[in-house]
Amino acid sequence: MSAGGTGRPEAGRGEKGGIRTALAGLTTRGRSFLAAGLAAAVCAYALGQADLLRVGLLLAVLPLVCATVLYRTRYRVAGSRRLSPARVPAGSEARVHLRMDNVSRLPTGLLMLQDRVPYVLGPRPRFVLDRVEAGGRREVSYRVRSDLRGRYPLGPLQLRLSDPFGMCELTRSFSTHDTLTVIPRVEALPPVRLTGEAKGYGDGRQRSLALAGEDDVIPRGYRYGDDLRRVHWRSTARHGELMVRREEQPQRSRCTVLLDTRGAAYAGAGPDSAFEWAVAGTASVLVHMLERGFSVRLLTDTGDSVPGEGADGFGAGGQGSAEAAGLMMDTLAVIDHSAGTGLSRAYDVLRGGNEGLLVAFFGDLDEEQTAVAGRMRQRSGAAIAFVLDSDVWAREPDDVPAAMNRTQERLRMLREAGWTAVEVPRGTPLAGLWQQADHERSGAMALGGTGNGEAR
Repeated sequence: MSAGGTGRPEAGRGEKGGIRTALAGLTTRGRSFLAAGLAAAVCAYALGQADLLRVGLLLAVLPLVCATVLYRTRYRVAGSRRLSPARVPAGSEARVHLRMDNVSRLPTGLLMLQDRVPYVLGPRPRFVLDRVEAGGRREVSYRVRSDLRGRYPLGPLQLRLSDPFGMCELTRSFSTHDTLTVIPRVEALPPVRLTGEAKGYGDGRQRSLALAGEDDVIPRGYRYGDDLRRVHWRSTARHGELMVRREEQPQRSRCTVLLDTRGAAYAGAGPDSAFEWAVAGTASVLVHMLERGFSVRLLTDTGDSVPGEGADGFGAGGQGSAEAAGLMMDTLAVIDHSAGTGLSRAYDVLRGGNEGLLVAFFGDLDEEQTAVAGRMRQRSGAAIAFVLDSDVWAREPDDVPAAMNRTQERLRMLREAGWTAVEVPRGTPLAGLWQQADHERSGAMALGGTGNGEAR
Protein backbone atom coordinates (compact mmCIF):
# COMPACT_ATOMS: atom_id res chain seq x y z
CA MET A 1 0.00 0.00 0.00
CA SER A 2 1.44 3.37 -0.97
CA ALA A 3 0.13 6.84 -0.28
CA GLY A 4 0.36 10.51 -1.14
CA GLY A 5 -0.85 13.75 0.41
CA THR A 6 0.20 13.37 4.02
CA GLY A 7 3.10 11.06 3.21
CA ARG A 8 3.99 7.45 2.56
CA PRO A 9 3.01 4.69 5.00
CA GLU A 10 5.81 3.56 7.24
CA ALA A 11 5.30 -0.15 6.59
CA GLY A 12 5.56 -1.76 3.17
CA ARG A 13 5.53 -5.06 1.34
CA GLY A 14 9.24 -5.67 1.32
CA GLU A 15 10.13 -5.00 4.96
CA LYS A 16 12.00 -7.59 7.01
CA GLY A 17 10.04 -9.95 9.14
CA GLY A 18 7.02 -9.91 6.83
CA ILE A 19 5.66 -13.22 8.09
CA ARG A 20 5.92 -12.05 11.70
CA THR A 21 4.14 -8.83 10.83
CA ALA A 22 1.32 -10.70 9.14
CA LEU A 23 0.91 -13.13 12.04
CA ALA A 24 1.03 -10.27 14.56
CA GLY A 25 -1.99 -8.78 12.79
CA LEU A 26 -4.22 -11.75 13.51
CA THR A 27 -7.38 -10.76 15.34
CA THR A 28 -8.92 -12.66 18.23
CA ARG A 29 -11.07 -14.54 15.71
CA GLY A 30 -8.07 -15.42 13.60
CA ARG A 31 -6.06 -16.65 16.58
CA SER A 32 -9.04 -18.68 17.75
CA PHE A 33 -9.40 -20.32 14.34
CA LEU A 34 -5.69 -21.11 14.25
CA ALA A 35 -5.69 -22.57 17.76
CA ALA A 36 -8.84 -24.62 17.06
CA GLY A 37 -7.37 -25.95 13.85
CA LEU A 38 -4.12 -27.00 15.49
CA ALA A 39 -6.00 -28.66 18.35
CA ALA A 40 -8.26 -30.50 15.91
CA ALA A 41 -5.24 -31.66 13.90
CA VAL A 42 -3.53 -33.01 17.04
CA CYS A 43 -6.71 -34.79 18.14
CA ALA A 44 -7.22 -36.23 14.65
CA TYR A 45 -3.66 -37.59 14.66
CA ALA A 46 -4.14 -39.13 18.11
CA LEU A 47 -7.54 -40.63 17.30
CA GLY A 48 -6.80 -41.55 13.70
CA GLN A 49 -9.72 -39.49 12.33
CA ALA A 50 -8.99 -38.31 8.81
CA ASP A 51 -12.15 -36.19 8.55
CA LEU A 52 -11.29 -34.33 11.75
CA LEU A 53 -7.80 -33.70 10.35
CA ARG A 54 -9.25 -32.08 7.23
CA VAL A 55 -11.47 -29.85 9.38
CA GLY A 56 -8.48 -28.89 11.55
CA LEU A 57 -6.34 -28.04 8.53
CA LEU A 58 -9.14 -25.87 7.11
CA LEU A 59 -9.50 -23.98 10.38
CA ALA A 60 -5.75 -23.47 10.71
CA VAL A 61 -5.05 -22.51 7.10
CA LEU A 62 -7.89 -19.98 6.71
CA PRO A 63 -6.42 -17.26 9.01
CA LEU A 64 -2.94 -17.85 7.57
CA VAL A 65 -4.20 -17.39 4.00
CA CYS A 66 -6.12 -14.25 4.99
CA ALA A 67 -3.03 -12.78 6.67
CA THR A 68 -0.82 -13.54 3.66
CA VAL A 69 -3.25 -12.14 1.11
CA LEU A 70 -3.90 -9.03 3.17
CA TYR A 71 -0.22 -8.39 3.73
CA ARG A 72 0.60 -8.73 0.03
CA THR A 73 -2.26 -6.45 -1.01
CA ARG A 74 -0.89 -3.36 -2.72
CA TYR A 75 -3.31 -0.46 -2.38
CA ARG A 76 -2.18 2.95 -3.55
CA VAL A 77 -3.98 5.36 -1.28
CA ALA A 78 -3.40 9.11 -0.95
CA GLY A 79 -4.44 10.85 2.26
CA SER A 80 -4.72 14.52 3.24
CA ARG A 81 -5.82 16.52 6.24
CA ARG A 82 -7.23 20.05 6.39
CA LEU A 83 -7.87 22.13 9.51
CA SER A 84 -10.69 24.66 9.61
CA PRO A 85 -9.45 26.90 11.12
CA ALA A 86 -5.81 26.13 11.93
CA ARG A 87 -5.81 28.76 14.71
CA VAL A 88 -8.75 28.65 17.13
CA PRO A 89 -9.47 30.42 20.45
CA ALA A 90 -9.53 28.34 23.62
CA GLY A 91 -12.95 26.86 24.25
CA SER A 92 -13.93 26.96 20.56
CA GLU A 93 -14.16 24.07 18.15
CA ALA A 94 -12.15 23.36 15.03
CA ARG A 95 -13.07 20.85 12.36
CA VAL A 96 -10.56 18.43 10.86
CA HIS A 97 -11.32 17.20 7.35
CA LEU A 98 -9.76 13.92 6.19
CA ARG A 99 -9.70 12.82 2.59
CA MET A 100 -8.67 9.43 1.20
CA ASP A 101 -8.11 8.89 -2.54
CA ASN A 102 -7.68 5.48 -4.16
CA VAL A 103 -5.15 6.22 -6.90
CA SER A 104 -4.73 2.60 -7.97
CA ARG A 105 -6.63 0.63 -10.62
CA LEU A 106 -7.99 -1.82 -8.08
CA PRO A 107 -10.80 -1.24 -5.58
CA THR A 108 -9.90 -1.38 -1.92
CA GLY A 109 -11.40 -3.56 0.72
CA LEU A 110 -12.76 -2.39 4.05
CA LEU A 111 -10.62 0.44 5.44
CA MET A 112 -10.63 1.62 9.05
CA LEU A 113 -9.29 5.15 9.35
CA GLN A 114 -7.86 6.54 12.60
CA ASP A 115 -6.23 9.86 13.40
CA ARG A 116 -4.01 10.45 16.41
CA VAL A 117 -4.95 13.45 18.53
CA PRO A 118 -3.78 14.57 22.01
CA TYR A 119 -6.15 13.59 24.78
CA VAL A 120 -6.92 17.24 25.63
CA LEU A 121 -8.59 17.64 22.21
CA GLY A 122 -11.03 14.80 22.74
CA PRO A 123 -11.30 11.08 21.97
CA ARG A 124 -9.34 9.53 19.12
CA PRO A 125 -11.54 9.58 15.99
CA ARG A 126 -12.14 6.34 14.11
CA PHE A 127 -13.99 5.82 10.81
CA VAL A 128 -14.92 2.78 8.76
CA LEU A 129 -14.70 3.30 5.01
CA ASP A 130 -16.51 0.93 2.71
CA ARG A 131 -15.01 -0.39 -0.48
CA VAL A 132 -13.41 2.51 -2.40
CA GLU A 133 -13.62 2.09 -6.15
CA ALA A 134 -10.62 2.66 -8.40
CA GLY A 135 -9.99 6.41 -8.64
CA GLY A 136 -12.61 7.08 -5.96
CA ARG A 137 -12.38 9.16 -2.83
CA ARG A 138 -13.90 9.32 0.61
CA GLU A 139 -14.12 12.36 2.90
CA VAL A 140 -14.83 12.36 6.62
CA SER A 141 -14.44 14.98 9.34
CA TYR A 142 -14.38 15.31 13.10
CA ARG A 143 -14.29 18.13 15.65
CA VAL A 144 -11.67 18.97 18.25
CA ARG A 145 -11.88 21.36 21.17
CA SER A 146 -9.55 22.46 23.97
CA ASP A 147 -9.94 24.81 26.91
CA LEU A 148 -6.16 25.02 27.25
CA ARG A 149 -3.85 27.11 25.12
CA GLY A 150 -1.11 25.38 23.19
CA ARG A 151 0.06 23.85 19.94
CA TYR A 152 -1.22 20.33 19.43
CA PRO A 153 0.01 17.86 16.79
CA LEU A 154 -2.61 16.00 14.77
CA GLY A 155 -1.51 12.73 13.22
CA PRO A 156 -0.02 10.69 11.85
CA LEU A 157 -3.01 9.28 10.05
CA GLN A 158 -3.40 5.51 10.32
CA LEU A 159 -5.14 3.03 8.04
CA ARG A 160 -6.23 -0.34 9.36
CA LEU A 161 -6.83 -2.99 6.70
CA SER A 162 -9.06 -5.97 7.38
CA ASP A 163 -9.93 -9.08 5.39
CA PRO A 164 -13.60 -9.95 4.66
CA PHE A 165 -13.61 -12.70 7.32
CA GLY A 166 -12.15 -10.50 10.06
CA MET A 167 -9.21 -12.84 10.59
CA CYS A 168 -6.42 -10.28 10.28
CA GLU A 169 -5.91 -6.54 10.63
CA LEU A 170 -2.83 -4.62 9.52
CA THR A 171 -2.08 -0.99 10.38
CA ARG A 172 -0.26 1.41 8.08
CA SER A 173 0.76 4.91 9.20
CA PHE A 174 1.43 8.03 7.19
CA SER A 175 4.57 9.92 8.12
CA THR A 176 3.48 13.55 8.50
CA HIS A 177 1.19 15.51 10.78
CA ASP A 178 -0.41 18.95 11.13
CA THR A 179 -0.52 21.36 14.06
CA LEU A 180 -3.56 22.97 15.64
CA THR A 181 -2.83 26.22 17.48
CA VAL A 182 -5.18 27.06 20.35
CA ILE A 183 -4.80 30.76 21.15
CA PRO A 184 -6.12 32.64 24.20
CA ARG A 185 -9.70 33.86 24.27
CA VAL A 186 -10.02 37.40 22.94
CA GLU A 187 -12.62 39.63 24.58
CA ALA A 188 -14.07 42.56 22.66
CA LEU A 189 -13.19 45.81 24.45
CA PRO A 190 -15.19 49.04 24.29
CA PRO A 191 -13.56 52.13 22.71
CA VAL A 192 -12.29 54.44 25.44
CA ARG A 193 -10.21 57.64 25.66
CA LEU A 194 -6.69 56.59 26.60
CA THR A 195 -3.43 58.45 26.12
CA GLY A 196 -1.10 56.88 23.58
CA GLU A 197 -0.71 58.98 20.45
CA ALA A 198 2.39 60.83 19.41
CA LYS A 199 3.02 64.06 21.32
CA GLY A 200 1.83 67.46 20.17
CA TYR A 201 -0.14 68.84 17.28
CA GLY A 202 0.40 71.10 14.27
CA ASP A 203 3.83 71.79 12.81
CA GLY A 204 5.60 70.58 15.94
CA ARG A 205 4.13 67.09 15.84
CA GLN A 206 6.37 64.17 14.89
CA ARG A 207 5.66 63.10 11.34
CA SER A 208 6.79 60.56 8.77
CA LEU A 209 6.93 60.90 5.03
CA ALA A 210 4.20 59.27 3.00
CA LEU A 211 6.65 59.02 0.10
CA ALA A 212 10.27 58.03 0.47
CA GLY A 213 11.83 59.61 -2.63
CA GLU A 214 14.45 62.31 -2.38
CA ASP A 215 12.27 64.66 -4.46
CA ASP A 216 9.80 64.79 -1.56
CA VAL A 217 12.31 65.81 1.10
CA ILE A 218 11.83 69.49 0.08
CA PRO A 219 8.97 71.19 -1.82
CA ARG A 220 9.06 69.99 -5.41
CA GLY A 221 7.86 71.29 -8.73
CA TYR A 222 4.21 71.08 -9.64
CA ARG A 223 3.19 67.94 -11.54
CA TYR A 224 0.05 67.43 -13.55
CA GLY A 225 -2.65 66.11 -11.24
CA ASP A 226 -1.27 67.59 -8.00
CA ASP A 227 -3.84 69.14 -5.70
CA LEU A 228 -3.62 72.95 -5.89
CA ARG A 229 -4.22 73.09 -2.16
CA ARG A 230 -0.71 71.67 -1.71
CA VAL A 231 0.96 74.62 -3.47
CA HIS A 232 3.77 76.04 -1.31
CA TRP A 233 3.52 79.77 -2.12
CA ARG A 234 6.75 80.84 -0.40
CA SER A 235 8.79 78.36 -2.45
CA THR A 236 6.81 79.27 -5.56
CA ALA A 237 7.77 82.92 -5.15
CA ARG A 238 11.42 82.01 -4.54
CA HIS A 239 11.75 79.66 -7.54
CA GLY A 240 9.46 81.44 -9.94
CA GLU A 241 7.38 78.33 -10.64
CA LEU A 242 4.67 76.40 -8.88
CA MET A 243 6.03 74.30 -6.01
CA VAL A 244 3.98 71.84 -3.96
CA ARG A 245 4.43 70.63 -0.40
CA ARG A 246 5.44 67.10 0.44
CA GLU A 247 2.74 64.82 1.84
CA GLU A 248 2.90 64.26 5.55
CA GLN A 249 1.08 62.00 7.94
CA PRO A 250 1.15 61.68 11.73
CA GLN A 251 3.47 59.18 13.29
CA ARG A 252 1.57 56.03 14.22
CA SER A 253 0.63 55.86 17.87
CA ARG A 254 2.39 53.19 19.89
CA CYS A 255 1.27 50.83 22.60
CA THR A 256 3.35 48.37 24.62
CA VAL A 257 1.56 45.52 26.40
CA LEU A 258 3.61 44.03 29.24
CA LEU A 259 2.77 40.53 30.49
CA ASP A 260 4.21 39.42 33.81
CA THR A 261 5.00 35.70 33.39
CA ARG A 262 7.01 35.10 36.57
CA GLY A 263 6.17 31.71 38.02
CA ALA A 264 6.47 33.10 41.54
CA ALA A 265 3.80 35.72 40.78
CA TYR A 266 0.99 33.25 40.15
CA ALA A 267 -0.56 30.34 42.00
CA GLY A 268 -2.84 27.69 40.60
CA ALA A 269 -3.25 26.30 37.11
CA GLY A 270 -5.97 25.54 34.61
CA PRO A 271 -8.18 27.65 32.35
CA ASP A 272 -9.65 29.60 35.29
CA SER A 273 -6.33 30.51 36.93
CA ALA A 274 -4.99 34.03 37.36
CA PHE A 275 -2.19 33.47 34.85
CA GLU A 276 -4.61 32.34 32.13
CA TRP A 277 -6.74 35.44 32.78
CA ALA A 278 -3.66 37.62 32.38
CA VAL A 279 -2.73 35.92 29.10
CA ALA A 280 -6.27 36.29 27.75
CA GLY A 281 -6.33 39.93 28.85
CA THR A 282 -3.04 40.58 27.08
CA ALA A 283 -4.40 39.05 23.88
CA SER A 284 -7.56 41.15 24.08
CA VAL A 285 -5.66 44.42 24.51
CA LEU A 286 -3.25 43.59 21.68
CA VAL A 287 -6.05 42.89 19.23
CA HIS A 288 -8.04 45.92 20.40
CA MET A 289 -5.15 48.35 19.90
CA LEU A 290 -4.14 46.86 16.55
CA GLU A 291 -7.68 47.24 15.26
CA ARG A 292 -7.50 50.92 16.14
CA GLY A 293 -4.35 51.50 14.11
CA PHE A 294 -1.77 51.46 16.90
CA SER A 295 1.70 50.02 16.46
CA VAL A 296 1.77 47.42 19.19
CA ARG A 297 4.54 45.52 20.96
CA LEU A 298 4.20 42.49 23.22
CA LEU A 299 6.77 42.48 26.03
CA THR A 300 7.33 40.04 28.91
CA ASP A 301 9.10 40.36 32.23
CA THR A 302 12.15 38.68 30.67
CA GLY A 303 12.58 41.61 28.28
CA ASP A 304 11.67 39.50 25.24
CA SER A 305 9.25 40.64 22.56
CA VAL A 306 7.53 38.80 19.73
CA PRO A 307 9.95 37.75 16.95
CA GLY A 308 9.16 38.85 13.45
CA GLU A 309 7.79 42.28 14.29
CA GLY A 310 8.84 45.52 12.69
CA ALA A 311 12.39 46.82 12.80
CA ASP A 312 11.56 48.96 15.82
CA GLY A 313 10.00 46.03 17.67
CA PHE A 314 6.41 47.13 17.11
CA GLY A 315 3.86 45.21 15.09
CA ALA A 316 2.21 47.27 12.36
CA GLY A 317 -1.35 48.44 12.67
CA GLY A 318 -3.75 49.14 9.81
CA GLN A 319 -3.34 46.77 6.88
CA GLY A 320 -0.60 44.81 8.63
CA SER A 321 -2.57 44.29 11.83
CA ALA A 322 -3.78 40.79 10.90
CA GLU A 323 -0.23 39.49 10.41
CA ALA A 324 1.03 41.20 13.56
CA ALA A 325 -1.90 39.84 15.57
CA GLY A 326 -1.21 36.34 14.25
CA LEU A 327 2.42 36.47 15.38
CA MET A 328 1.46 37.68 18.84
CA MET A 329 -1.36 35.14 19.23
CA ASP A 330 0.98 32.31 18.26
CA THR A 331 3.40 33.51 20.92
CA LEU A 332 0.70 33.76 23.58
CA ALA A 333 -0.59 30.29 22.66
CA VAL A 334 2.56 28.67 24.01
CA ILE A 335 3.77 31.24 26.54
CA ASP A 336 4.52 29.81 29.97
CA HIS A 337 5.86 30.88 33.34
CA SER A 338 9.36 32.30 33.40
CA ALA A 339 11.98 31.39 35.97
CA GLY A 340 12.70 35.04 36.77
CA THR A 341 11.79 36.69 40.04
CA GLY A 342 11.94 40.36 39.05
CA LEU A 343 10.84 42.94 36.46
CA SER A 344 14.22 44.62 35.96
CA ARG A 345 14.74 43.28 32.42
CA ALA A 346 11.44 44.68 31.25
CA TYR A 347 12.32 47.99 32.91
CA ASP A 348 15.63 48.09 31.03
CA VAL A 349 13.76 47.78 27.72
CA LEU A 350 11.14 50.39 28.58
CA ARG A 351 13.48 53.05 29.92
CA GLY A 352 15.12 53.50 26.52
CA GLY A 353 12.51 55.90 25.16
CA ASN A 354 8.91 57.08 24.97
CA GLU A 355 6.76 54.05 24.22
CA GLY A 356 3.37 55.78 24.13
CA LEU A 357 0.64 53.87 25.93
CA LEU A 358 1.81 51.15 28.35
CA VAL A 359 -0.64 48.46 29.49
CA ALA A 360 0.66 45.93 32.01
CA PHE A 361 -0.75 42.74 33.52
CA PHE A 362 1.00 42.05 36.83
CA GLY A 363 0.83 39.05 39.11
CA ASP A 364 1.81 39.18 42.77
CA LEU A 365 4.08 42.17 43.49
CA ASP A 366 6.23 42.60 46.55
CA GLU A 367 7.42 46.03 47.63
CA GLU A 368 10.64 45.86 45.62
CA GLN A 369 8.97 44.84 42.37
CA THR A 370 6.23 47.41 42.87
CA ALA A 371 8.96 50.09 43.02
CA VAL A 372 10.49 48.73 39.77
CA ALA A 373 7.08 48.77 38.09
CA GLY A 374 6.56 52.34 39.29
CA ARG A 375 9.72 53.51 37.54
CA MET A 376 8.46 52.10 34.23
CA ARG A 377 5.86 54.86 34.14
CA GLN A 378 8.41 57.68 33.80
CA ARG A 379 8.80 57.64 30.01
CA SER A 380 5.36 56.45 28.97
CA GLY A 381 2.58 58.65 27.73
CA ALA A 382 0.17 56.73 29.93
CA ALA A 383 0.44 53.59 32.02
CA ILE A 384 -2.39 51.25 32.99
CA ALA A 385 -1.79 48.29 35.29
CA PHE A 386 -4.12 45.35 35.94
CA VAL A 387 -2.94 43.71 39.16
CA LEU A 388 -3.89 40.11 39.95
CA ASP A 389 -3.35 38.67 43.41
CA SER A 390 -3.17 34.91 43.00
CA ASP A 391 -4.01 34.39 46.68
CA VAL A 392 -7.33 36.16 46.13
CA TRP A 393 -8.01 33.95 43.11
CA ALA A 394 -7.01 30.71 44.83
CA ARG A 395 -8.79 31.20 48.18
CA GLU A 396 -12.41 31.29 49.23
CA PRO A 397 -14.09 34.73 49.43
CA ASP A 398 -14.16 34.62 53.24
CA ASP A 399 -10.42 33.93 53.47
CA VAL A 400 -8.89 36.86 51.57
CA PRO A 401 -8.88 40.01 53.80
CA ALA A 402 -5.10 39.96 54.34
CA ALA A 403 -4.38 39.40 50.66
CA MET A 404 -6.75 42.22 49.69
CA ASN A 405 -5.03 44.62 52.09
CA ARG A 406 -1.65 43.79 50.54
CA THR A 407 -3.07 44.33 47.05
CA GLN A 408 -4.49 47.71 48.01
CA GLU A 409 -1.08 48.80 49.29
CA ARG A 410 0.53 47.81 45.98
CA LEU A 411 -2.15 49.68 44.05
CA ARG A 412 -1.53 52.80 46.14
CA MET A 413 2.22 52.68 45.39
CA LEU A 414 1.60 52.30 41.66
CA ARG A 415 -0.87 55.18 41.61
CA GLU A 416 1.58 57.42 43.41
CA ALA A 417 4.09 56.59 40.68
CA GLY A 418 1.62 57.76 38.02
CA TRP A 419 0.00 54.46 37.03
CA THR A 420 -3.70 53.96 36.55
CA ALA A 421 -3.83 50.80 38.66
CA VAL A 422 -6.86 48.50 38.71
CA GLU A 423 -7.38 45.46 40.92
CA VAL A 424 -8.64 42.35 39.13
CA PRO A 425 -11.20 40.40 41.16
CA ARG A 426 -11.52 36.71 40.40
CA GLY A 427 -13.31 35.99 37.12
CA THR A 428 -14.11 39.63 36.30
CA PRO A 429 -14.50 40.37 32.54
CA LEU A 430 -11.80 42.63 31.16
CA ALA A 431 -14.27 44.91 29.34
CA GLY A 432 -15.60 46.32 32.62
CA LEU A 433 -12.10 46.81 34.03
CA TRP A 434 -11.06 48.50 30.78
CA GLN A 435 -13.81 51.08 31.22
CA GLN A 436 -12.96 51.41 34.91
CA ALA A 437 -9.36 52.25 34.01
CA ASP A 438 -10.60 54.91 31.59
CA HIS A 439 -12.83 56.46 34.24
CA GLU A 440 -10.08 56.47 36.86
CA ARG A 441 -7.60 58.06 34.45
CA SER A 442 -10.14 60.66 33.36
CA GLY A 443 -10.76 61.51 37.01
CA ALA A 444 -7.04 61.81 37.72
CA MET A 445 -6.55 64.12 34.74
CA ALA A 446 -9.48 66.27 35.89
CA LEU A 447 -7.71 66.66 39.25
CA GLY A 448 -4.52 67.88 37.59
CA GLY A 449 -3.07 64.96 35.62
CA THR A 450 -1.72 65.41 32.12
CA GLY A 451 -2.10 63.48 28.91
CA ASN A 452 -0.53 63.55 25.52
CA GLY A 453 -3.47 62.67 23.33
CA GLU A 454 -6.27 60.17 23.13
CA ALA A 455 -7.04 56.82 21.52
CA ARG A 456 -10.56 56.07 20.47
